[in-house]
Amino acid sequence: MEYKRSDRVADVLQKEIADIVFRRVKDPRVANITVTGIDVTPDLKQARVFFCVMTGAADEKTKEEVSSGLDNAKGFIRQELGKRLRMRYVPQLDFHYDTSFEYGDKIERLLKDLHKNE
Repeated sequence: MEYKRSDRVADVLQKEIADIVFRRVKDPRVANITVTGIDVTPDLKQARVFFCVMTGAADEKTKEEVSSGLDNAKGFIRQELGKRLRMRYVPQLDFHYDTSFEYGDKIERLLKDLHKNE
């Protein structure tokens, strides 16, 4: 299977966005997040950025605060990406909470409970 350009751009965007959020964004609401993945449309105009909160189990209030902080920093992040990347268009960013870690944790707990009962 070939490695599409959108996949390569997604890899670069993930690295750069994670660096920008970690080093440059001063909003305390986004201090403990990890960028887990990015989906870029084939025309490279839109990017869905997936993140998770690294402070244990995040409740809905924490997820909303982090999402709000990322939405406020969206323009700054795009501006920094424009400075760092040599692309004609910097994609529009859309931030989404990644539920795969919570799902994996739930499955692991269920498996441990199964083995404990045996």
